[in-house]
Amino acid sequence: MNVLDIAEFYSGALGKSTRDLIAARLAPEVLPQPDQLLVGLGYPLPYLSADARTVAFMMARSGVLRWPQVGKVRSALVDELDLPLGDNMVDVALLVHALEFAESAEDMLAEVWRVLSPQGKLLLVVPNRSGLWATSDASPFGRGQPFSRAQIGALLRQAQFSISRIEHALALPPWGGIGLAKEVEFASRLGLGRFSGVIVIEAQKQVYSYSTGKLVRRAFPRLRPVLLGNPQPIAKS
Repeated sequence: MNVLDIAEFYSGALGKSTRDLIAARLAPEVLPQPDQLLVGLGYPLPYLSADARTVAFMMARSGVLRWPQVGKVRSALVDELDLPLGDNMVDVALLVHALEFAESAEDMLAEVWRVLSPQGKLLLVVPNRSGLWATSDASPFGRGQPFSRAQIGALLRQAQFSISRIEHALALPPWGGIGLAKEVEFASRLGLGRFSGVIVIEAQKQVYSYSTGKLVRRAFPRLRPVLLGNPQPIAKS
């Protein structure tokens, strides 16, 4: 999705309620400590604080928005499979509206693993395959590839992440703006967590010893940076 479409969703009543419900599952991990670097990937802006140790990366095919509106710009357009960061630099990585739009979820997680510090934390929000939100166009969570708990768990284990917490959010249907207390009460009474709109995962990077060779990166066409819209491959001279 284009970032303008996602930004428009979050400016409405349903988007604001969605933001509150998901942010409650992410807190306090999305508040970086003074000595930590937090990187958001996808469209993380509704869940980030304008902190000097926080940056927002948006995916090349979706476009980028300036963030924050005041002060130094800390948002950038990136190739999600070749992040402009060195190894082991990031303390917390937040992926929202990211993995479901990736050309390769496995390669995106491998790149996030690379930039995370040892025992670095991954916060991941993905559409739930069993939820109504995955089949509705009322929100960005109805686009892209949804995941089941088993699928996302297998992907994370394959990418060498250890899951420390899995929760559900947006248990109610994707229409109307409703508060956190009512949503939690509804879900807990009726046991509808597995039909929630999104799955929220907290995981840690695991580092193991290897006897294999170097990681082989896939080859991708270089992309022309743009502020909005879809970039075009740069023609070779």
